[in-house]
Amino acid sequence: MLNLLFVEASLELVPRSIARHPSVTRNAKREGKSPDSMLLDRSLHHHAMLALPEAEKRGRPDILHFCLLEALGSPLNRAGGLRPLAHTLNGEFLDFSPELRLPRDCYRFRSLVEQLFALGRVPPGVEPPLITLSRRSLKEVKGELKPSRTIALTSHGKPMKVGELCVELAAEANPLVFIGAYPHGAMRGETLAEADEAVSIHGEALEAWVVTSRLVYEYEKASGLE
Repeated sequence: MLNLLFVEASLELVPRSIARHPSVTRNAKREGKSPDSMLLDRSLHHHAMLALPEAEKRGRPDILHFCLLEALGSPLNRAGGLRPLAHTLNGEFLDFSPELRLPRDCYRFRSLVEQLFALGRVPPGVEPPLITLSRRSLKEVKGELKPSRTIALTSHGKPMKVGELCVELAAEANPLVFIGAYPHGAMRGETLAEADEAVSIHGEALEAWVVTSRLVYEYEKASGLE
């Protein structure tokens, strides 16, 4: 089982500090929602976000959406060999059922996650839920998973071919891999501190969904699922 944790995920509701900004209120009125019940989205709230701390890492829910589509639709997940998870920049933990079939449309994905932030689980009234949301630290999440080895994939890590890495991971009893699900910037020090090793699988920084696709495919090959 490969535990795939999308860390520092760029997923959050509009912060109260910018909820009254014109670009936020206009969009909220258009959609018939309250500003602080909407997902922060760079494409909609760019000007409001400029003064936010770590603004370069925030407001990109599409990144996690793309990564999850790659992971959940993979043969590895369908064979029961993948556990996709996410931990946001603000410390929320999302646990996804392997049975989850995400909407392909990003607008519908945003609506689903807004419902998740409101209720803590989706869909309403379904047991077991397909996605749950809780607040816990990355250290707590790792403590619950009890991984045999934890790797952080970052362009600043030790160079290693992804195929070679996956051969090693496939030999582990319960491996955990961190992939940063945000647009720009280095992985936080406290995130890297929870990994046993930082590894770079390419000479240049890659989009998170590209890393997800390459990792899952190579892990499938190493596990004999190709």
